[in-house]
Amino acid sequence: MLCVEISQPGDPEVLVPASRPLPVPAVGELLIEVAAAGVNRPDVMQRRGLYPPPPGASDLPGLEVAGRVAALGEGVTGWQVGDAVCALTNGGGYAAYTVAPAGQCLPIPDGLSAVEAASLPETCFTVWTNVFERAALKAGETLLVHGGSSGIGITAIQMAKALGARVFATAGSDEKCRACEALGAELAVNYREQDFVDVLREATGGEGVDVILDMVGGDYVSRNLSLAAMDGRIVNIAFQQGFQTEVNFVPMLVKRLTLTASTLRPRTADDKAAIAAALRESVWPLYAAGEVRPVIAATFPLEQAAAAHQLMESSQHIGKIVLTLS
Repeated sequence: MLCVEISQPGDPEVLVPASRPLPVPAVGELLIEVAAAGVNRPDVMQRRGLYPPPPGASDLPGLEVAGRVAALGEGVTGWQVGDAVCALTNGGGYAAYTVAPAGQCLPIPDGLSAVEAASLPETCFTVWTNVFERAALKAGETLLVHGGSSGIGITAIQMAKALGARVFATAGSDEKCRACEALGAELAVNYREQDFVDVLREATGGEGVDVILDMVGGDYVSRNLSLAAMDGRIVNIAFQQGFQTEVNFVPMLVKRLTLTASTLRPRTADDKAAIAAALRESVWPLYAAGEVRPVIAATFPLEQAAAAHQLMESSQHIGKIVLTLS
């Protein structure tokens, strides 16, 4: 089968097309004929040698795919060969065929193409477990999404809005801010031109924000603590600005704040299956009804994965980047 390998840690050009045997589904896994694969920041980190796959996972990049079930591993029920499927993989998505635990697989929502469906799993799993489980965002509360025009951002904005929250966002240009607002953000702040702490404190009548989803880190940690509302919850899912910073923790004491962080890939298959079940019940109907929609920034043939990574690292896109297979 066609696949894309990481020849060595480095820049996008280390992603090279290759040929490998088809993977064989283990007990409890599906073999998926891939029509499309999402591109995500963890893929970039893996390419750089900073995010190795967990033990037993494929060394090929790619954490989400959509396509059709090609074969069933022993013990799999509820799926048939030929079913349309999208999946959170443990790796190996940049390939014509991949395997995924059945519990991490979901039907493609009604009305969505394979390209659109391939953009969902990694972002939806991440947003659901961090915003709605760890941070327990409720209808009527406020959510701030940093990086609102990213794949995670466009998903978090729409999902939270559809489930009854007031949503704010930050982004790096006026164009990206308007895109966030078009997707449901009440207000998006261009962080290059304004201090999001001052703007959003005023927008919330001085109360601050209940839940903050942050992928920036660095000095945003202290700024998030400053902006958070009483009993606020802050969840970090990445630290693009750095893992180390000086923090004044007095706001945590005074406002009874929760500061937490998580990463998805190392979690157990049972954990991921539970997230998938929650998505199927609470979020997949929103996609089927058109209340939440995928936003595809660009597609590239699988062989052009390097170009896809170049676009991602440029941060010029709004929404998801997807690789396609003929």
